[in-house]
Amino acid sequence: MASRVVIKLGGGLITDKGSMKKFDSDSMERVADSISSVVEMGVPIVIVHGAGSFGHLLAKEWSISEGVDQKIAEEQRMIVDEIRSDMRELNGLVIDKLADSELESEGLPPSEWAIGTGSDFQGDIANFERVVETPIPITFGDVVNTNDRLEFGILSGDDLMVRLSRELEVSHCIFLIGDAEGVLSGPPHQEGSSLISRLGAEEEIEGPHYSEIDVTGGIGLKVDRARKIASDVEEVWILDGRCPERVVELLSTGETRGTKILPY
Repeated sequence: MASRVVIKLGGGLITDKGSMKKFDSDSMERVADSISSVVEMGVPIVIVHGAGSFGHLLAKEWSISEGVDQKIAEEQRMIVDEIRSDMRELNGLVIDKLADSELESEGLPPSEWAIGTGSDFQGDIANFERVVETPIPITFGDVVNTNDRLEFGILSGDDLMVRLSRELEVSHCIFLIGDAEGVLSGPPHQEGSSLISRLGAEEEIEGPHYSEIDVTGGIGLKVDRARKIASDVEEVWILDGRCPERVVELLSTGETRGTKILPY
């Protein structure tokens, strides 16, 4: 039986990344149903979700990931506040969908407890050490303070996954993505692209990074962080979030269709 499962809901799964603040309610509803099934199995869960169109578009336009630009500092600080507000709005929509499946959850915005960016960010994760009977803790990619000359930066949900998965007692770390069955041998929809069921450290991948939208590295960052996690957690998977029932299948049988990540 799984001891604790950390699940990442990709921004491209729960939002339309190309349309400003467009929540994918149907997709999140399917995910919530599967999470409910996991909870019924008696498995504690931690949820991280991406920003999608609630964060990436403004962050890209105003170069928020690069820190403060003194020429436009006042405007950037206003945008930071707007992105943080938008991310809380998205988090609220996720929480509401979980509530529709009779799941109680609690949002933990990183801007309130985390400092710095990258997987070595600072911040107390004690609030995530809960048992199944308590509200499911949910956090997300966010703009955080850096306490240095940059002033602020973007803490990716994938970097949150690293610390949460390595420092909590975790049996499974699962990334749910919105555009593929897992890690593919080439970009989605390209002829000849096929699912890589086991991704070893020696294998390089070619996948989409929508540079006009993404500000946190796309599938390349996700795979890199998943490989880091796999050095401490035996079961690290990238699965098709459009088929969230595969999470239940994985926890029940030990296998499912997707990509298992092997350590460096």
